[in-house]
Amino acid sequence: MADTNKSDTPDIDDIQKTLEKQIAELRKEITKINKSISARGAEMLDASEQASDFYDTAATRASRTAQQLRTQAHAVSEVARENPGTTTAVVGVIGLLGFMAGFAIGQSTSDTSRRWY
Repeated sequence: MADTNKSDTPDIDDIQKTLEKQIAELRKEITKINKSISARGAEMLDASEQASDFYDTAATRASRTAQQLRTQAHAVSEVARENPGTTTAVVGVIGLLGFMAGFAIGQSTSDTSRRWY
């Protein structure tokens, strides 16, 4: 009969050992990947908590600032109601100063050879 050479055909035990070794290596890689994912998840959770804390702090500060602005605006409006003549004079002076500043800036940036007429 045909005599088969044992060196030509791989032994079943060798194949099984090779497969078990590959499976063990894959399990180690999966464990490493799971640890890496877990660590990144923890980092993301920490970052999320920090962002939430920052948002809460900013919201609290914005609320306090808005309350202070309301209080100051109320005080200014009360003063304006009590002194309408002074308020009108101050607003008029501010308007005049703004007009003069705009006119001066317009003259300094315009071409001197160009006339308005």
